[in-house]
Amino acid sequence: MDYILQANGLCKEYRHAKALDGLSLRVPKGSIYGLVGKNGAGKTTLIRILCGLQQPTAGSFSLYGAGWGEPGFARARRRMGALVETPALYPGMTARQNLALQNRVLGLPDDENIPALLRLTGLEGTGRKKVRHFSLGMRQRLGIALALCGSPDLLVLDEPTNGLDPQGIIDVRELILKLNREHQITVLISSHILDELARLATFYGFIDGGRMVREISAAAFERAGRKRLRVTVSDVQALALLLEREGMEYKILSSTQADVFGSPNITRLALALHEAGCELEKVQEQDESLESYFLNLVGGERHE
Repeated sequence: MDYILQANGLCKEYRHAKALDGLSLRVPKGSIYGLVGKNGAGKTTLIRILCGLQQPTAGSFSLYGAGWGEPGFARARRRMGALVETPALYPGMTARQNLALQNRVLGLPDDENIPALLRLTGLEGTGRKKVRHFSLGMRQRLGIALALCGSPDLLVLDEPTNGLDPQGIIDVRELILKLNREHQITVLISSHILDELARLATFYGFIDGGRMVREISAAAFERAGRKRLRVTVSDVQALALLLEREGMEYKILSSTQADVFGSPNITRLALALHEAGCELEKVQEQDESLESYFLNLVGGERHE
């Protein structure tokens, strides 16, 4: 597999905290790589280091084979565009003017790319409208347009749908998919909205406590995803005792509901519960969500 971004043993220490603790990752070319982690896990610190906004305390990383601090790294980094946290926009300017200014910052000789960028991000109809009058979703799409000014091969996005309404989330999602599928741009994206990330990512990196816990492709995640039964019973404690005796993994949700992982024999389970004076009222089969997979991976509570 061809990896365009690799990190090995990245550490970032502050006076009283360690944001990254030997983190390693590999981002495959052409992927949408989703960073999954709790607040404070190190996602934004990692992204800021990759974008040159911070320096690591230890460790190394490379872009397109060029290592950090080595000859050719600055040229490789120019192949990356980024939107980190809130986009840096000039509210008194139009979308076109913001893009023209970004072109000057990048040293581009002309603004021939602007009409295509406005069309790509759905902002071609904004005309003379100032950015201060844009919706949050429009601002996010303009921020992505700014990140695309240099025609990057890698796009890094930190929480691009944070705070957006449902339509704004859909617009940004469709834009990211279009960039990846039609323009062959590799995307590294961090998001705390795991259901949304699951609609985008082709590869996942699960981060906890500044470490990479696991990297897995979306296809492998689907294959490895455990089945889960949502069971409704008259006495959840009786169910728990039975599952403990059988050595089965479960999670109690309420006084009458529990999730049972794996594929238990429903008939045997119902008979055993009946003998224990507990009635099996309802069973629903569900695939494990990205959220529950992550919580189990980093040591979330198995049962309550």
